[in-house]
Amino acid sequence: MDLLLRRRSVGEPELMDDPACDPVALDNTYRLFGVINPLVASWRPVYRRHLRPALRAAARQGRPATVLDVGCGGGDVARAVARWAHRDGLDVRVTGIDPDERATRWAAAHDRGAGITYRTVASGALVEAGESYDAVISNHMLHHLTPGELAGVLSDSEALARGVAVHNDLRRSRTAWLIYWVATLPLARARTFVRFDGLLSIRRSHTPAELATALPPGWQAVGQRFFRLLAVHRAPETMPPRTGRGRA
Repeated sequence: MDLLLRRRSVGEPELMDDPACDPVALDNTYRLFGVINPLVASWRPVYRRHLRPALRAAARQGRPATVLDVGCGGGDVARAVARWAHRDGLDVRVTGIDPDERATRWAAAHDRGAGITYRTVASGALVEAGESYDAVISNHMLHHLTPGELAGVLSDSEALARGVAVHNDLRRSRTAWLIYWVATLPLARARTFVRFDGLLSIRRSHTPAELATALPPGWQAVGQRFFRLLAVHRAPETMPPRTGRGRA
């Protein structure tokens, strides 16, 4: 392992991605995501800054807003977005997709009345079906992807998002790795993949420069607090107005 995290650790698979992994540990991992993601991913400000304007635009058109969570895992982010939108008085329909049936099955069983639609499918199939959504999101997914898979997901996101696409991921940092190592030390012997896979995820994630280089035209790498990175794409009609005075 590169202790300085100068390079991405792309060759080592995460334990929960193994189809034959311990099902009890996987169940515990999905459950803990609901605790860890609010702390690590910080979706609330992302919702306010990037998602809510797109959802309000749909409301102004007199129709329900739609959100697609790609690689939804246990569905905790999808449920949080639905909850915030409803608190804002928005009629929103949230769909979570994941090619792993274990994830969608767990998410559906633990939806707790949130009304999320979970589908075991990849984003490319939705593009082929001609579907579209006001906002397309993902959480901690980009670092899992090969360059070819990343290009495919970003292309699908552009095709599916009529408003905004926001992929929220980790930012590789030795400090982040050390903080997570200490914070998850109580889980070192627990039957969960949260500690091992989380530390590996940090090592596999991008730096701002790496992500900016990997993104195609029209996408923006946006640094966030708490060791996070966003990949953001807006449909042309949803681009925020420029501020400041232009030349006469």
